[in-house]
Amino acid sequence: MSDSSERFGSIFGALKKLFAGAKGNQLRHLQVLAAMVCGIVGSRKTNLPAIAGKTPLDAREESIVKRFERWTRNESIDMETYFLPCAQALLAALAHSPLVLVIDGSVVGRGCIALMVGVVYKKRVLPIAWLAAKGKKGHFPEDVHIALLEKVASILPEGAEVVLLGDGEFDGIDLQKVMESRRWKYVCRTAKNIRLSWQGEEFSFEDMGGHIAPGEDFDAPGVLFTEARYGPVLAIAWWRKDCKEPIYLVTNMEVVEEACRFYAKRFAIETFFSDQKSRGFHLHKSHIRDPKRLTRLMIAACLAYWWIVYLGALAVNQGYLAIIHRKKRCDLSLFQIGLRFLDHLQRKGLSLPESFGECLIC
Repeated sequence: MSDSSERFGSIFGALKKLFAGAKGNQLRHLQVLAAMVCGIVGSRKTNLPAIAGKTPLDAREESIVKRFERWTRNESIDMETYFLPCAQALLAALAHSPLVLVIDGSVVGRGCIALMVGVVYKKRVLPIAWLAAKGKKGHFPEDVHIALLEKVASILPEGAEVVLLGDGEFDGIDLQKVMESRRWKYVCRTAKNIRLSWQGEEFSFEDMGGHIAPGEDFDAPGVLFTEARYGPVLAIAWWRKDCKEPIYLVTNMEVVEEACRFYAKRFAIETFFSDQKSRGFHLHKSHIRDPKRLTRLMIAACLAYWWIVYLGALAVNQGYLAIIHRKKRCDLSLFQIGLRFLDHLQRKGLSLPESFGECLIC
């Protein structure tokens, strides 16, 4: 059996488990999805001709590309049907501890940007929901942030403890109100010129930052945020030793150290975008410029990412790291470990797991 046939069989088997009872058109859609995931992993690319060249489908490459094009244009294929059920199973598996969610945006496709929410898992962020829009750069409106988070809320396990992390784009008052109403904790970066007030006295985050040196923090509990006087919130000026200047945070947490510890996890989403682009699947070079088509392509790209991170966790847990890397010290991410482990399994003719990591190794 060829490497692509082995990959396809494992991926399609995993999808059939997640979508038990699928038949007819849905089963055919899942088959094409499995082929796309297989091709993305095999080619390390997301442009359709490259994907088509790494699938075992019994057709000419040109015909396979057209099949993939039809799939990305099919209005009946959406994230709600073909990805969120997988994300729901993943979140349920991780809900034994606080679910740390990160929201951020990035350039994807050709002339498009994506707003992404992911869950932190072992210093990596696994995508759970997103949307794409036209644009080369810039921020999404606050109502779009809220709409995407409401979608995420619909698949969270009942009673799950949630912490949301975001950079300076996500410090809006309406978003903070939504977090409070859902009893989610949040830590978001904000601007140094934001005005704060406490017992009638006004000051800025920058004023707080003037009282600290590298490695220190300064907090102002129970303050009101911006001229709108939202709060009370905890305002923090935090000068990390590895930063050139302080960063400023707003949170509904009560303990400064806890808020800073959680916010440090936000940077994991930067590595996710790097894995999906320059260090992995080159999503920014997919050549797709339509946001709807790109959203569908990202279903396959995100499942491919899940699978590789799961393989990385599996390799570490089962003691394969010394075989595929080095014995004394590992400087590879789970994503890179997963890619090496996949190559090892296929080179040795070993079976591949039929799972996307919806029951991840914790």
